[in-house]
Amino acid sequence: MEGAEANESGWRSVRSIGFRIAALHAALMALSSGALVAFLWWNTGGYLDRQVERGLRGDLAAFAADHRAGGSAAVAAAIEARLAEDTDTEAIYLLIDARGVKLAGNLDAWPAFLAPGSEGAEGRLAREAGETTARLQALTFPDGSRVLVGRDVGARRQLQALVAESVFYGLALAVVLAASGGLLVAQVLARRTAPLLATAAAIGHGDLARRAPLSGNDDEFDRLAGSLNAMLDRLAGLMEGMRQVSNAIAHDLRTPIARTRAGLEEVLREASDAGTLKAGIERGIEELDRVIALFEALLRIAEIESGARRSAFATFNLAQAVEDVAALYEPVAEAKGIRLETTGPSVLTILGDRNLAAQAVANLIDNAIKFTPEGGLVRVRVAGSGGWAEVSVTDTGPGMPEPVRARAVERFFRGEPSRSTPGFGLGLALVEAVAQLHGGWLDLAVGPDGRGLTATVRFGREGE
Repeated sequence: MEGAEANESGWRSVRSIGFRIAALHAALMALSSGALVAFLWWNTGGYLDRQVERGLRGDLAAFAADHRAGGSAAVAAAIEARLAEDTDTEAIYLLIDARGVKLAGNLDAWPAFLAPGSEGAEGRLAREAGETTARLQALTFPDGSRVLVGRDVGARRQLQALVAESVFYGLALAVVLAASGGLLVAQVLARRTAPLLATAAAIGHGDLARRAPLSGNDDEFDRLAGSLNAMLDRLAGLMEGMRQVSNAIAHDLRTPIARTRAGLEEVLREASDAGTLKAGIERGIEELDRVIALFEALLRIAEIESGARRSAFATFNLAQAVEDVAALYEPVAEAKGIRLETTGPSVLTILGDRNLAAQAVANLIDNAIKFTPEGGLVRVRVAGSGGWAEVSVTDTGPGMPEPVRARAVERFFRGEPSRSTPGFGLGLALVEAVAQLHGGWLDLAVGPDGRGLTATVRFGREGE
């Protein structure tokens, strides 16, 4: 069992991105080192061989010219002169006549590894200083005599062998260093990703308070951890919001459902005629309609927050939409003795959902009329600049204290002044959701004269 777990762990290490990065790093280093080795070999050993070949061809060309000028005697004289100048004793010469008799040179006999018809070869050759490696070329003259030229390349071959050995060990060292560096990178990656994996695993097991630690280096991993923590904070906020909404729904539904049940039981118990029974059932239906309206409002907010309504976006005149909503609420304001004023341009186009924008403005105007006393004023202002458009609704009511304004957009939250008024506490939550859907926000502030409330919903105008 332990062996199987070890094999599985080793296989996971091989499949890890760190191991693959290490392998890629080692392969790239080996390839670059191999290219460097090939270049060095071409510039050292290859250069030496080319130098020897050029010297041999030059000697043969000179001897051919000498033979044309003075025959074998001229070639023999040239060989003796060259040998006299060869201080390194690397030059090898031999001139024989058509019968194979030596005429000049520092070799006693024609080498066995250089065949009669061959123009050049390399092999082991016995000289006065001992056996060495020689590179030879031969030329046959028209009279049948032959000349052999060569160079002692033993020292060059030893140098080439030394270079090859050095290059081999250098390449091996480069591969080892590349592999070590790659493994180090893999370990660093594993060490930096381990806290993120541990955090994700803890979150997956239900520890929603767990957060990824930051190293303080402000590198890519810190930014990833910061984004992960922000996402987790958002999820925690959503979970808390869901808990609050669940509690609020349970609380708000319990009262109307209990009241409806009590009313229906009373009707069943005390109704003496069909009219009384019908009235009781109608009251129960009204209560149930309020419950249905509550769920419809919640579903509408959830649909808006999900972004599903973006598919209905189109360019429309926000100013005209606000004018239409204000006209709808004018009779309501007049009935309460409130003056409703609308100011702003006649045309202000934005890209969005006209029905949702109108619903958001309607909620703000409805709240303003609801909390403004008789003889008060509700002012609706439409404005736009740059990439933004906004609708402000200002009332002359009692206003909203700062602690209440901070929580006003929470679902089902109702401050003290509004607890006695009809509603579920979802109106401003819907306005906030509509504003966010349009790339904006809702702002609640004290009225310009220090009293009342100014509610401003801002819409983004991108793509208009």
